[in-house]
This record gives sequence, C-alpha cells and structure tokens, in this order.
Amino acid sequence: MKRDKNKIAIITGGASGIGLAIAQRFVENNITTIIIGRNVTKLKAAKNKLGKLCHSVSFDLNNLSSIPEMINKLIKKYDKIDILVNNAGVNLKKDFTEVTDEDFERVMHTNVTSMFTLSREVVKFMILRGTGSIINISSMASQYGIPKVIAYSASKAAIEGMTRAMAVELSPKGIRINCIAPGFIATDMSAKALNNDPERKSKVLSRTPMGKLGMPSDIGDAVVFLASPASAYITGVVLPVDGGNSIGF
Repeated sequence: MKRDKNKIAIITGGASGIGLAIAQRFVENNITTIIIGRNVTKLKAAKNKLGKLCHSVSFDLNNLSSIPEMINKLIKKYDKIDILVNNAGVNLKKDFTEVTDEDFERVMHTNVTSMFTLSREVVKFMILRGTGSIINISSMASQYGIPKVIAYSASKAAIEGMTRAMAVELSPKGIRINCIAPGFIATDMSAKALNNDPERKSKVLSRTPMGKLGMPSDIGDAVVFLASPASAYITGVVLPVDGGNSIGF
C-alpha cells in the first residue's frame, strides 16, 4: 500500500486477535486507524501498542440505533472514511439441538445485522466522495460444513452473500467491497477451541496442505492488499487465506 497518512480506516473488533493484526499493518503503512470495540482495557492496550496513528472508540455495535450518530461524529472529526474493515464477531459452539432461538439471534445480530448497519452508514459518506474500500471478514465456516457452529456458519455465509450484493450495487459508485475467509488462525479464540478439542485440532492440521495454523498478520497482509490501489480492479471476491485448508483433502 502506498504510504498515505491521509487515509482513514475503521476496524471493528480491532483491539485483539485478527483485528489488532490488521490495525498493526495499517499503522505500519501510515494509515490513520480507528479501532472500535467494547473492552476499554483492550482498546487502551492496543492504542498504546500501535501509537499515535491509532485512535480507539469504545462502542457496542449491537446498539444499532446509536451507530449513525457514532459515524457522524467520526466524520466530523476526521472528515472522511476511506476504509472499513468489518471484523467484529462472536462465535458459539453448541450441539445443533441445544442452540436456542436466543443464541442464534444473538450471533446473527452481532455478526450480520450490526455489520449491515455500520456499513450502510459508512457507505452514505463514501458515496459522496465516490471512493472507498470495504473488507468483510468471513470464515472457513462458510466454505464447508463444520459441526456445532450452526449460528456462526449461517452468519458468515450471510456476510459472503452481502459482500457480493454490495459489490454489484456499490462498485459503480466507486466503492469496492471484498471479503476474506480466514482459515484456522493462531489467536486466543482459536486456541481455546482447538486446545480443548485435540481431535478437531488434528483434523484441522491434517487437511491444511501447509500443515500449520496461520498467523493474524497473514490476514492483516491480505486486508492491506484489498484496501490498497494494488487491488484496484478487484471487487466482490471472497479470498480464502487458509494455507489451502478449503481445498485440502
């Protein structure tokens, strides 16, 4: 990415894991980066780590009615938003028959509805400038069937469908929409899931041709590419960054 301190990026869930790695890459490329999250302690730690180009906003994206006001405040402060990375999300591991209506709705609300509302409000301002790049974060759970994550799988499949629909509608207006489907990445969240389930971890590694988990920085690098002029003629794609997991045997 051309180093341009005038670029303004928003990353949801940017205080830890993959979101933090994306923020790290943006800051390294001199991009003013706004990380949004609920955990004030993590936000502060991330801001201290990333330095003066990082700004944090403590906000619960489930509060849909307040999203327009939050975005309006950011526009007043920074004048524009060039890049939006929809990374925030929650997972739920339960047997299919044990997932309640409330469980399912909670995951869909956080992972899909809030992403839609935030994107809609950001796009309103991107359209005025005739430019912008949005990168949605999906998952291997949308690429093939994984047991015990029905709500999460549904939410990520929805994100990929939304990516394509957004791209067709918004690309003529100068806004590119793309998606990344991470494979199994070495984060605290994945460690909890895999270390407590040796059989699943063995299966993950055995069907990953590269034979290892990815690093959060691998996702960060891919996001930087899709947000940059290097991908100027790319829109509507779902890019697996998975060490070959999605095509592994």
